[in-house]
Parts: sequence; C-alpha cells; structure tokens
Amino acid sequence: METTAKKRVLLVDDEPTITRTVKLYLEGTGAFEVRTENQGKQAIPAAREFRPQVIVLDIVMPDADGGTIAADIKADPDLKDTPILFLTALVSQSEVGAHRGKIGGHPFLAKPVDMDKLVDTLNALAGGH
Repeated sequence: METTAKKRVLLVDDEPTITRTVKLYLEGTGAFEVRTENQGKQAIPAAREFRPQVIVLDIVMPDADGGTIAADIKADPDLKDTPILFLTALVSQSEVGAHRGKIGGHPFLAKPVDMDKLVDTLNALAGGH
C-alpha cells in the first residue's frame, strides 16, 4: 500500500487559538503536517528550517507585518518559490471577489476561515511540489 507524503504547511498567526484550531483541523485530515508560529518575526527562520510547501500568513501581527514577511520570503533564494496564502480579518469574505482573491499577488482567505476552502486552496498551492 502506497502512502502519500503529507504536505508541509507553515502557519504564521499571532493568535494561538487560530493556529491551534487550524493545525488540529488540517492534521486531522491526514494530508498535512503543520508547524505553527505565533511570532511573525520567526516566520523566515521557521520556514528555512521546516521547508514548507505552503506558508499561510496572517497580515496584521504585533511584531511583524505579513506583507513585509511575504516580501522577505520572496527575496530569499531558498524560499522564493514557496507559495504564500494570506489569512486575514482585514477583508471580509464578501470583499474577496473585489480583490480577485489576491493581495500583493498572493491568494488570500478571509477570517473566520472556511476550513474546506482552506484545504482546497492548500492542496492547489502545494500540488506543484
């Protein structure tokens, strides 16, 4: 019986309740290995160590701005090809269409996140790896 490798996801959000809930849900599907980070400034070191296939990034965090972190990831030769998915409360689900589902060229989902939509989006983003 052949087992498929789990997709590695780095989840960066300053709210432990969100990272815990999303991690439990994603790992519960059996398809993902999730590492969480509650300090935005730790996103780059965590990504370098964990080598995720997708980085899920909150935009507004007290210690770092998600947009800046995304730019730093894209500027890093080892991480630049890693897809980024923003998770944000800044944009409501109804506004997603107005932005064509992208912020700064990266896809995003509005909080509270629809878990099925999150799984579908992560599978699509990590599919190429």
